Amino acid sequence: MSNSLKQDISIGKKLKTMRKAAGLTQDEAAAQMQIMGLPINADILAKIEQGKYSIRISVLAAMKKIYKVDSYDAFFEDIGE
Repeated sequence: MSNSLKQDISIGKKLKTMRKAAGLTQDEAAAQMQIMGLPINADILAKIEQGKYSIRISVLAAMKKIYKVDSYDAFFEDIGE
């Protein structure tokens, strides 16, 4: 039995929409996360947005700040529809 957690619903599409709404490219968003000390590059961010790479809570917290999101609830609105 695997001890790793697997995402069962991808929020990648929502994350991509939020990044674009913030006016950022993947490179720009990744650069801001790197400044915050997170080991993220545009390739990893693309995989997160495609649902191919699980997102860490620290990255989600950074996205909240970088994308200027008021609440974590915004990340989960309209998912699974």
